[in-house]
Amino acid sequence: MAEEDGMNGSPAAGGAPAAASPWEDLVTTALLGTDRRPPAVAPGGQAPAALLDAAAVATVRRRAGLRPGRAAPRPEPAPRDPRPALPAAASRRLAILLADRPGGGGGGRRGSSPDLIELLPQWLAAAGAHGYAAPPQALPALLDAARGRTDLRPAALAFAGPRALWLARLNPDWRFALRSAPGGGATLPDPADGEAVRRLWEEGLFAERVALLAALRARTPAPARELLASTWPTERAEDRLMFLDSLRTGLSLEDEPFLEQALGDRSRNVRSTAAELLSTLPGSALAARMAVRAAACVALDRTGNSPTVVVEAPPECDPGMERDGVAAKPPTGRGERSWWLGQLVEAAPLGIWAGRLGGRTPEQIVGLPVADDWQAELHAAWCRAAVRQGDAVWSRALLGTPSAPEAGGPGAVSLAERAKLLGALEPEERAVWVAGFIATHGLSEAFQLLGVCAVPWAAPLGRSVVDALDIARDAGSYPWSFSGVMGLAERCLDPAEATRLEGLLTLPDEREDASPGAGGYWAEAFQRLTATLRLRAAMAAELRPETPSRPGSPLPSGPLQGYGG
Repeated sequence: MAEEDGMNGSPAAGGAPAAASPWEDLVTTALLGTDRRPPAVAPGGQAPAALLDAAAVATVRRRAGLRPGRAAPRPEPAPRDPRPALPAAASRRLAILLADRPGGGGGGRRGSSPDLIELLPQWLAAAGAHGYAAPPQALPALLDAARGRTDLRPAALAFAGPRALWLARLNPDWRFALRSAPGGGATLPDPADGEAVRRLWEEGLFAERVALLAALRARTPAPARELLASTWPTERAEDRLMFLDSLRTGLSLEDEPFLEQALGDRSRNVRSTAAELLSTLPGSALAARMAVRAAACVALDRTGNSPTVVVEAPPECDPGMERDGVAAKPPTGRGERSWWLGQLVEAAPLGIWAGRLGGRTPEQIVGLPVADDWQAELHAAWCRAAVRQGDAVWSRALLGTPSAPEAGGPGAVSLAERAKLLGALEPEERAVWVAGFIATHGLSEAFQLLGVCAVPWAAPLGRSVVDALDIARDAGSYPWSFSGVMGLAERCLDPAEATRLEGLLTLPDEREDASPGAGGYWAEAFQRLTATLRLRAAMAAELRPETPSRPGSPLPSGPLQGYGG
């Protein structure tokens, strides 16, 4: 039924303005007051009550005059989550973590209580590693937390499971979950169903096609590549780039013919990505071409008192080099020839240099002097090659010993490059190297290096961090200069280290040259660190599967592991 005439105040037929509707009269009277404008419905002392009565009647009339909305189908039931339920204690802990909100305190002082919001990412990772399903009642708060923090989304959505996507379709505030899910939350066909796979690849949305290609590539690399090749010429350049990036999973020499073809692509970004992928395959034809070019630029001069590496940068960037991914135009401030040289050496297989430089080992090669101030450029390119090719031997040689001056080694030119080189080493060796770095150089430059170490930190690394914090405390400075490392320690130290911190919880005697009150702030910081480690130990225990126990039987024993360990 349409709204009653005069209720909406629309112009009358013929364009003449309509008189004010009864509802508008009531609103005007209420705004001005019944004393200034007595309502026509009941003048006198009963005006306020009569106005409210009239408004109630008019409200019913207005509602009755609205057209009813079309009936919508009822939502499908939420999908079943087959994973085991979260233990009761862990479920209660999750509610506490989700109820915590950041920004409770200001300035550099954080108090002695654990920062719960910073423990949520680790808790989610640990719960996901156990394979638990999220409690249904926690899903809204979990989605709200992930909405506000993008770093939480991968772990939060994985833990939330299929019901999170079901909820996200019903609430626009949670649509980010659909965008973050593979294929926008769509259900992908069984890879064995060739017809369904082909149909989705040819007719699906871009996000669905990316998710399909990634899923196929993880399971069967060759069919995924063949599917991409079937429509490659008709794809948009930006789509080709995204699809090509999926070939990193399961990359092998079987992909070489397709990637060689992509070197002739119309898009420079596509060509560059194809060249990068080929350069990570030491047996590829592109790697061989780059080896020839790089070897022509670097040689060993034996005419002097000691062997010296000499460098002759390429005089030009020819079309063949550009086709193989060499960018011709250098960034601002870089010389052309050094720019080309760095790209050639970076893309060349590291295995060529032993034969080119007198059969020496990587450690001996990086120890050779380099003529004409080319050492920084050459070693930086070797660093990038070691990272790209994941070569632990070269990474170890370029890092050098952690106790060397500035711990830079012969080739590492920055902390960022050292961190990348460390990524090529096994976690145990990585932890030992960083522990040695801290023992020699302290914590002032260690933050970036600590970030690449496996969690929980290995015992040597944990001890070195605690010892360095103790030394900084004894120096009498404020702890705020080490707040980043302290925050990492709260999340990454093995909870078993809490016992070693007990001696640092008391208020120390302050030196005369110490900053005023520094001892108290350090004691507070160590109290927070200890409390956080104990809380993490309790969380780890709560996440263990609940098993029936006989009366008097001991609790499960063993070292408490940090999240992610």
